[in-house]
Amino acid sequence: MPLNTVYLGLGSNIDRERHLCAGLDALADLLRDMQCSAVFESQAVGIKSGPFFNLVVCGLTDMPLLELDRRLKFIEADNGRYAPDRQGLPLDIDVLMFDDLHGTFDGLVLPRAEILKNAFVLWPLSLLAPELVHPAQGKCMAQLWAEADIQQVLTPVPFHWRGRQLTTLA
Repeated sequence: MPLNTVYLGLGSNIDRERHLCAGLDALADLLRDMQCSAVFESQAVGIKSGPFFNLVVCGLTDMPLLELDRRLKFIEADNGRYAPDRQGLPLDIDVLMFDDLHGTFDGLVLPRAEILKNAFVLWPLSLLAPELVHPAQGKCMAQLWAEADIQQVLTPVPFHWRGRQLTTLA
């Protein structure tokens, strides 16, 4: 089976470190050669809640897009995403890009519009894959970040996962 390159955005605003680590652990079982960006703290966008921790991961999968998306929903559910009494967002995992797919796939729009709208997606993505070309924009992520006029404040936060330091603070 051919391997597909996937970029995923992760976020949490409840017990943030625990939920992000649980999400990363689950993704490590699904993806090959997984790489992680630095972790950033940001204020919530589009919902009223406490601040989020966000990061982007990249990996290889032999799963088709819709199967991967279904598995991501299970990981979110395992972390309380769909619990009726939840307060906030324990774990959110979004497919940002899947190879160079461009369009709508069973309701899933790729590349995800949030790449160009939210600093908490574009900045970590540009750090993780600066030369990655956005299939709709024709520009690399580093260039898109350099040209972005997004008025969101992000703060890199110390974060460790499986003994690895994901965020290096200067």
